[in-house]
Amino acid sequence: MNNPIHTILHNRHNGKHSGIASFCTANDLVIEAIFSQAKTSGDYVLIEGTANQINQFGGYTGMKPSDFRDYVYSIADRTGFDRSRVILGGDHMGPLVWSDLPAEQAMNNAKDLLRLCVKAGFRKIHLDTSMKLADDPVNERLSDEVIAERGAVLLEVCEEAYREVGGMRPVYIIGSEVPIPGGAQEEDAGLQVTSVKDFAATVSAYREKFTQHGIYERWNDVVGVVVQPGVEFGDKDVHEYDRDAAKGLCSVLEDYPGLIFEGHSTDYQTREKLREMVEDGIAILKVGPALTFALREGLFALSMIERELVPESQRADFPAALESVMTANPKNWQKYYHGSEHEQALARKYSYSDRCRYYMTQPEIQASITKLFANFENLEIPAGLLSQYMPRQYDRVRHGLLEARARELVKDNVILLVNDYNYAVREEI
Repeated sequence: MNNPIHTILHNRHNGKHSGIASFCTANDLVIEAIFSQAKTSGDYVLIEGTANQINQFGGYTGMKPSDFRDYVYSIADRTGFDRSRVILGGDHMGPLVWSDLPAEQAMNNAKDLLRLCVKAGFRKIHLDTSMKLADDPVNERLSDEVIAERGAVLLEVCEEAYREVGGMRPVYIIGSEVPIPGGAQEEDAGLQVTSVKDFAATVSAYREKFTQHGIYERWNDVVGVVVQPGVEFGDKDVHEYDRDAAKGLCSVLEDYPGLIFEGHSTDYQTREKLREMVEDGIAILKVGPALTFALREGLFALSMIERELVPESQRADFPAALESVMTANPKNWQKYYHGSEHEQALARKYSYSDRCRYYMTQPEIQASITKLFANFENLEIPAGLLSQYMPRQYDRVRHGLLEARARELVKDNVILLVNDYNYAVREEI
């Protein structure tokens, strides 16, 4: 069975504008919003999890690959979205989580992870072997040959697992010109676009290793390479896409007709910049923190409306609940947020890095969200109050495009972001 991502390559080869958004998230409300939007379009939806989110030991979500599959499918069922149009992806799949272990042990763990992912139905795999392992030379750059060798070994494991289960063929992404999962820890004024030389070296090394391993026929399933096209975000700033700066890199794709680029950290780019990226060959747009940032915005806005309509003793006060949980458990944000106590407090709420996403599944936070929505079950939100705190949703309610119900209003803030990515990847505007 052909993978829909191959269709992107086919369409681009025929001169069509074509791409796909990769939604890297494990948040149930976000995924619900994505599926709700996609029901109206009939699109395929690519949902990805990273190796540190989901692995054979549970990751920070507590989910193994099959658990993540069942979790995503349950949300699809709840929203009435066709499971057959869900593509499950694995991001940074390799020894990342075990980089403090010797290579043999780390790679064995990575093999187990990839085997479980493919058997669970993951059909878009980013093979990432770019990180040094415990017994790699400390003062030497990890060579393209070592990276490609490890990647080829992991691809063989994927193919062995695929032969056991069949179905849609997996496609693979190689390369890792991005920060580690979770985002940049420091603002980077010296962000550099991937050089043509480095891109060509990555492709050449992988091709050579595929040949050595006798799996060169699988090169056709390598559809993309992760590059740094000059986009990134940090705590306060966004590096916007500059197509002139990326022109040299993007033009090289003419010599590699079977490949596209995958752009990580496309969060917070404007819809126009996102479309430019797809036009230029960065046809897989990965987005993660911006999704939960939009969710948090919606929850904060609804909380402001709650303050106007609900007695203080009955309020969920989601912002206060979030702050309480984050300050009590700082390990997921303290390396990222710096400055005075006030600056750190602002970052915990409003930073582009959106470290609050790591706390959304905490029982206290889930209880606060549930209470927030419940407080609006028997309330009618005055139009002027909705206009004040959720003006974009107000406009959509006025035009009959959205119901003025709490859950739907919050989800809509995510849907508006998803619409930007749809604008970027579709042929029609």
